[in-house]
Amino acid sequence: MQTTILNPISCYGIGVHSGKKTQLTLKPALRDVGVVFIRTDVSDVDNVIYPHYANVYDTTLSTSVKNSANVSISTIEHLMAAIWGCGLDNVIVEIDGAEVPIMDGSSKPFVFMIECADLRRINAPKRCLKLLKDIHVCNSGSEIIATPSDKLSIDLTIDFASPAIGKQQHIFTEQDTFKEEIANSRTFGFLHELDYLRGKGLAKGASLDNAIGIDKNIIMNHDGLRHDNEFVRHKLLDFVGDVFSSGGSLIGDIKGLKTSHMINNEFLHKVFSDPSAYAWIEEK
Repeated sequence: MQTTILNPISCYGIGVHSGKKTQLTLKPALRDVGVVFIRTDVSDVDNVIYPHYANVYDTTLSTSVKNSANVSISTIEHLMAAIWGCGLDNVIVEIDGAEVPIMDGSSKPFVFMIECADLRRINAPKRCLKLLKDIHVCNSGSEIIATPSDKLSIDLTIDFASPAIGKQQHIFTEQDTFKEEIANSRTFGFLHELDYLRGKGLAKGASLDNAIGIDKNIIMNHDGLRHDNEFVRHKLLDFVGDVFSSGGSLIGDIKGLKTSHMINNEFLHKVFSDPSAYAWIEEK
């Protein structure tokens, strides 16, 4: 059965790229609504944005979506991952700015919000996206290979030159374990890239409070890592958040190498480009 939240709940935070503070509120929604963003700071044009893969217009270090009026929301992936991981199907997301707060750099604060708001069942079946054909996308060293299966399995590998990260792999198979296994894994970045990114108008709100910082071969955060392979777990978090923009939970066997927001979106475009490659199924 589908779900929504029982009670509205709000949080405040800054955008990791914009550095601007916003208020974000989750509100209950009716059946079959899905996830809907509403920009409460915009009133003169259409302020409703659907986080759909076809509405993605930028994948530079985050996933950004916009509507036909060019009203946008950026850095949606951590919230989308939390919504998926909590089994939340229908929710209105009101926000008074253009970027979802980064919080601690993971999905954990959003999972906490959803759990505090409590889930309510709706008498309607869930929609799941089941792969029917092999899908392969490859771009700039990133690769996703997907094959049909009766359940979800995600096997991701990353490989960084920095010894602080190196080569890491993680296999994820149960949506119910997202909250314990994946949700608290934080985004990360390199100190030597910070000035360049800020010169491009990015990472203005980045700090060790909302990201893992890496200086050459050293983890800068005093509390260290939350998992030995936290970096690849965060890439997996990004993947499920990006892929939930399909409009439903994915069913298939996924293998990914050096995945990015760009290739995650390309993967969905490849799936939906062939109507015989997928089927929408109902899960009661």
